[in-house]
Amino acid sequence: MDLQHSTGPTIEQIIAAVRELDGALVVAPAVGDPAVPELAWGDAFFYYAPDGRMPRNVQPYGTIVTKNYPDDTTSDLDPAGRWRVNVHVGRARLSELTGAVEPGEGGPGLAASDVVRPHPVYGSAGWIAVVNPGPTTGETVLALLRDAHEAARARYERRAEPRG
Repeated sequence: MDLQHSTGPTIEQIIAAVRELDGALVVAPAVGDPAVPELAWGDAFFYYAPDGRMPRNVQPYGTIVTKNYPDDTTSDLDPAGRWRVNVHVGRARLSELTGAVEPGEGGPGLAASDVVRPHPVYGSAGWIAVVNPGPTTGETVLALLRDAHEAARARYERRAEPRG
């Protein structure tokens, strides 16, 4: 997806790009879905799951959230049109991307749009967050999701190898 001279990817474009990855599973609960907690309605969760079933013991490698969560309000996602992409990139890559190790360190605030920042809650675990990816971060977000998908695939394959 070429985002040059663009306003950045939409939620739908990001979900479509992840769905194109081999073995990707996108869980995007619709409003009213009785199988998931109401808090997750409207959000999206990205897994490597070549069998098409949501893994029970694996966290997603990326998410899109469309609202504040009770323990995560610093990105100010409740106003209409605000959303955030979160990607597990690992601590070393997080430091390369943000120059910060802790979520609150330096640079633009956690609610700033189109800026790669440490995740406000999970930054210390190697997660980045981008509120409303735009022309500055759109391609980076898509590349980071592809890399996170490949890392999840590699972990899946290592777990599937016979131990001897």
